[in-house]
Amino acid sequence: MNLFTQLRELVIDSLTRMVDAGDLPAGLDMAAVTVEPPRDAAHGDMATNAAMVLAKPAGKKPRDIAEALAALLRADPRITSADVAGPGFLNLRLSDVVWQGVVAQVLEHGADFGRSAMGQGKRVNVEYVSANPTGPLHVGHTRGAVFGDALASLLDYAGFDVTREYYINDGGAQVDVLARSVYLRYLEAHGQEVAFVDGTYPGDYLIAVGAALKDKVGDAFVDQPEDVWLEQVRDFSTDAMMALIREDLKALGVEMDRFFSEKSLYGTGLIEAAIDALRAKGLIYKGVLEPPKGKAPEDWEPREQTLFKSTEHGDDVDRPIMKSDGAWTYFAPDIAYHYDKVERGYDLLIDVFGADHGGYVKRMKAAVSALSDGRVPLDIKLTQLVKLWRNGEPFKMSKRAGNFVTLRDVVDQVGPGVTRFHMLTRKNDAPLDFDFAKVLEQSKDNPVFYVQYANARVNSVIRKAEEAGIAADDATLRAADLALLTDEAEQAVMKKLAEWPRLVEIAARTNEPHRIAFYLYELSSSFHALWNRGNDDASMRLLQEGDAATSQAKIALARSVAVVISAGLGILGVEPAKEMR
Repeated sequence: MNLFTQLRELVIDSLTRMVDAGDLPAGLDMAAVTVEPPRDAAHGDMATNAAMVLAKPAGKKPRDIAEALAALLRADPRITSADVAGPGFLNLRLSDVVWQGVVAQVLEHGADFGRSAMGQGKRVNVEYVSANPTGPLHVGHTRGAVFGDALASLLDYAGFDVTREYYINDGGAQVDVLARSVYLRYLEAHGQEVAFVDGTYPGDYLIAVGAALKDKVGDAFVDQPEDVWLEQVRDFSTDAMMALIREDLKALGVEMDRFFSEKSLYGTGLIEAAIDALRAKGLIYKGVLEPPKGKAPEDWEPREQTLFKSTEHGDDVDRPIMKSDGAWTYFAPDIAYHYDKVERGYDLLIDVFGADHGGYVKRMKAAVSALSDGRVPLDIKLTQLVKLWRNGEPFKMSKRAGNFVTLRDVVDQVGPGVTRFHMLTRKNDAPLDFDFAKVLEQSKDNPVFYVQYANARVNSVIRKAEEAGIAADDATLRAADLALLTDEAEQAVMKKLAEWPRLVEIAARTNEPHRIAFYLYELSSSFHALWNRGNDDASMRLLQEGDAATSQAKIALARSVAVVISAGLGILGVEPAKEMR
């Protein structure tokens, strides 16, 4: 289904014939040969770099290779022209039948058009969100949740076996702070006046948790010392927060396959097993680190610590995994958690972190490299900050959460589909502006509207066709005479459709789901341009009165656009709009 792959196979086959004929030496590595859209569409439909990358190892001039290759390619009925440009680039133009065949392929395969076997069933673990269970998810978590979920769907669509995972950070001091905060709300539920001191969580969302704790234990913890209630309140509070987080994720359309508790690593030997695995490789030692950059020697107190020799796996400095008092550092359970993922047999690990975790990337990659002996790659994606606006002004809300904007605030304002699409209109490592007015604006400048409007227009023309007595069901459209589609604007849409399978593989290979959103906007732009041609030229309208055959061919093209839009929106986790209101 990938037209670019098919044409590359034609190029490789032609090059092989040149080798057999003695025009090229044997043993050439053709892995770097590509077939892709030219930078300038005026140059052709596709371009290959074959002559440029093979000239040096072949000991020949690029143009000589290109000319000979062009002669072979012109003999293929799919190629209408093969022209050598510059030092040896080869530009190809394809026949109308090829582009019309793309529409036939879309209609034949439906949502599977573009689905790839590239992943070969390899097991991938995508860990995302993983927020501290101390409150509702905020807008920063929203971006990470959308990115991670769309990436997981993209990889699944590209043939990987994907696990969506949430790491519950319930093993650190922050859950003790949560327990103390809930205890204050518990006392409040008993009618006591309380004060939230620095370090506690004052958000109104804990009022219901304190009341629920009262319903469960009555007055058993009232005025009791902390050692009596802390552990039980901590467990109760963590469970309540995770229930809240699950509801937040559900509102956004995110469903995890697995939740992994950090607390399960402590007292179970899992941390020790991970560190022992590194020790067996000679990567754990006692030592003293150099002072951090910017620290004057007199401000630095050298202490012997247990260190992980992470510099042997690409890190800048070795990292402490145990403090001088024998307690684990924050890094130790993270090592153990990733060791557990390696032991579960994944072929690839992906972590989605917030922008504030940039300093954690190298050490975590070093740990996974060491634990897996370099067998399991770890890709860490950082999601940058989201700035909220309304009508061009900074926007803040949600006293309920304390001092931040929650995921539910955003979803309740604009809906999950708009939220998800807009969160993917920028690359993950670029800052994102989210203007509540603009994301609901019905204009070309609003990508989510523009894409949904294209899908709605297709549904509209199909309804009108059926009302006019013209069959427009999928079975009829698959039998349409696509040879009637010859206009330049129609070809522009077909050529953009042909890019979809290639785009899916590129996006999956780079772990960049924003490419899907970008592509859908470009496809929609091509379709809207075709639609608008009908405003001035009646022959370009998709529905041709009294001409069922032409109408069905044009509607078949439109329907193929809707099929690909629906598939792309499905990857992004967005419901396609059947009509606009």
